[in-house]
Amino acid sequence: MDYANYLSRNIPIGSGVIEAACKVIIKQRMCSSGMRWTDQGAKNILILRCFNETKGKWEQFWKKVSKMGY
Repeated sequence: MDYANYLSRNIPIGSGVIEAACKVIIKQRMCSSGMRWTDQGAKNILILRCFNETKGKWEQFWKKVSKMGY
């Protein structure tokens, strides 16, 4: 694995970062008491949560939407 390359691109290489992201993005939202999800509903919610947790993702999304004419 080319660790230096991944680090220079700010790509996480440690499992702790990945585990924390799974807890924050997936577990807290999808596994609350009484939650039931269809596959499509879960996919849509997780996409939105990832947008919230990723800097610049909403701006990128809206630029693409405006280019499509919506």
